[in-house]
Amino acid sequence: MATKKTTEPFQVVSALMHAYATNNRINEFLIRNLADAAWRAAPPGGKGREIAAIVAHIHNVRLMWLKSAGKTAAIPPKLEGDACTKLAAIQALESSSKAMQDVLRAALESDGRVKGFKPDVASFLAYLLAHDAHHRGQITLLARQIGHPVSQSAMFGLWEWGTR
Repeated sequence: MATKKTTEPFQVVSALMHAYATNNRINEFLIRNLADAAWRAAPPGGKGREIAAIVAHIHNVRLMWLKSAGKTAAIPPKLEGDACTKLAAIQALESSSKAMQDVLRAALESDGRVKGFKPDVASFLAYLLAHDAHHRGQITLLARQIGHPVSQSAMFGLWEWGTR
């Protein structure tokens, strides 16, 4: 006689939190796989942000939302794109990601609202993921344009969410 397989219900909050944490690990993976020479290289034509400044922008936008949401005790310090190293950027992104996870979890486990953002926490999470992904695309394009393309294996690695 076969026994009926029982499974636990899908844990939506846990899965969404895991997805957001993975997103940050993908950011870190990209930074670690950038040529050091690309980090501060001027964009083509001298217009636009350097890669370091794009990464600082990702972190600093998170800080803006952390201030707006007002649900975290400690807001990490701002990251200055014109002075930060790759390691400092990775550390800053990790701290802002952890603080943002606190905001996301609080909203996911309560009424689903994030102060200052409409309509709800699901859309806020989608916004955060899209924002980071947009800038990862900018970074990979810029790296190619300045003569330091991200390796093919690293490019594929950006899509390995199941192992990051």
